[in-house]
Amino acid sequence: MSLAYHVSLQLPDWLQPFVEAQPETTFATRESRMRFVIELSRQNVLHQSGGPFAAAVFERDSGRLIAPAVNIVVPGHTSVAHAESMAFMLAQQRLETFDLGASHLPPMELFASSQPCIQCFGNTWWSGVQALTIGSRGDDVESITGFKEGPLPPDWVHLLENRPAPLRPITVIRDLLRDEARDVLKLYRDTGGFVYNAGSAS
Repeated sequence: MSLAYHVSLQLPDWLQPFVEAQPETTFATRESRMRFVIELSRQNVLHQSGGPFAAAVFERDSGRLIAPAVNIVVPGHTSVAHAESMAFMLAQQRLETFDLGASHLPPMELFASSQPCIQCFGNTWWSGVQALTIGSRGDDVESITGFKEGPLPPDWVHLLENRPAPLRPITVIRDLLRDEARDVLKLYRDTGGFVYNAGSAS
């Protein structure tokens, strides 16, 4: 087996035309942004193209869509291809910066259909976004689907909202359209979606 020196991740073929079919890519309300992200997660389930999770980076104040993404852990053959991570990478590539909080950019916000797992908590911390809005909670993900989300610090919201200077605080809003987000998790469970916890592929 030869060593790999290149990583390539591709979002599902349906995602680009789905986004292009939207009436506009600036979402005026927080509910419209979350509803868009939840629909991405539902489409990922219906297309069987990954886990029941989606995320997107928006300009916080204008609602302009910067980077939509879905979970592609299984088809991408990598445990790091969570929706939040994909959204961060795509936004940073599009804006040509590793820091979404760079001074020349407007404030950025991540919308996620579900609460970040332990991995995505860390990625959110370092991404540069200044706000995080989530739909379903980690307890919802675990109890409905069986995914294991990892040991988040019990005060994870406080940690994000009270980061030490010079880091900016990350405002956290939870439970936006939580029931709609939970419905996608139930759809994944009821359609036999693969629960790919570590060790499940061995």
